Amino acid sequence: MYAIIETGGKQYRVQEGDKLNIEKLPAEAGEKVEIDRVLAVVNGEEVKIGAPLVEGARVILQVLRNGKDKKIIVFKYKAKKNYRRKQGHRQPFSQVIVEKIEA
Repeated sequence: MYAIIETGGKQYRVQEGDKLNIEKLPAEAGEKVEIDRVLAVVNGEEVKIGAPLVEGARVILQVLRNGKDKKIIVFKYKAKKNYRRKQGHRQPFSQVIVEKIEA
């Protein structure tokens, strides 16, 4: 059984027991979070596709930790104009484990 959920403006295909990094959630480590934006649920041959969401479906996630991703460097320049700008960015994320899919 798997589901397609939407969180943080992105879509994820999840199964029970999956560990994934998603956009940071307003929850501390150890807390459970309920995602009700479920786009599709597949259970063997039975497929439920929402329009746009599946009614009554939800996915329970447990937050393992919150952190920041690797640093990326944003470097802007214009040739021959002595224009240089260097900026770093570390995207915050929440690492979660999928506990339960309810359809």
